[in-house]
Amino acid sequence: MNVTYPDTFFAGAYWGPRKESPEECARRTASFLNLLAECDPFLSHWYKPAKSRKDARKHPLMPPDVVTLTELFRRGANRERGGPAIEPLGFGFWFDNGGAGRDCADLRIFCGGYSEAVSNSCFLSLPSQGANAERLFTAPALARVVRSMAVAWEPDWVAAMSRTHRDEDDKDGKADKWLGWVTYLSRQQGTVPPLPAPVRIEPVEDRGTLIVLTPERFTVANPEHIALAQRVRELLAEAGLLKPASP
Repeated sequence: MNVTYPDTFFAGAYWGPRKESPEECARRTASFLNLLAECDPFLSHWYKPAKSRKDARKHPLMPPDVVTLTELFRRGANRERGGPAIEPLGFGFWFDNGGAGRDCADLRIFCGGYSEAVSNSCFLSLPSQGANAERLFTAPALARVVRSMAVAWEPDWVAAMSRTHRDEDDKDGKADKWLGWVTYLSRQQGTVPPLPAPVRIEPVEDRGTLIVLTPERFTVANPEHIALAQRVRELLAEAGLLKPASP
């Protein structure tokens, strides 16, 4: 089956200032990549950044090696041209899983920042065509991915959704958090209230709560889905869970 979607999906984890060294960022990344590999075979292959896809294939990141990842984070430090690393701005790098065209996944990680001027995040872009997209665009698959992000990164919140859904949820561009098809909120954000069916709520260890809006694929073309999302957003807002995650 060769399925093409008019939209693209992603999962993003976000957290406030947290001072961490390149090695600490590398350890979290290694943990995340191992957890991600358990979610789906398509997410079990990752490669170092390279000038070409062919060159990248020569330098796999799996199984993850903390020493290698530490060096990649050090190279990705924010700095003035030719100057030393500006540690408060954190470290980051981008890499992908070697897929081609629309059948590809990539990761952009920024962590270790503890300045008010930066945001820490782990952003996973998912494929938009083919059997891998069809398999990953399901509530169970996205829930596994979001859970992996929550465990590895200990973020304030995570959202897995389509970009069209994000634009619908944040029409004025001022939302402090997006409410995805699958969302995670850390326990530091507050207690998730009872939510209407068919919404499913699950604990993520002792860290926070996973919220799955619908068992079937969420789409902005379905008015019932939009109405449900709006109601859930209202309930979470009333409970104080959609305020800025960190000062």
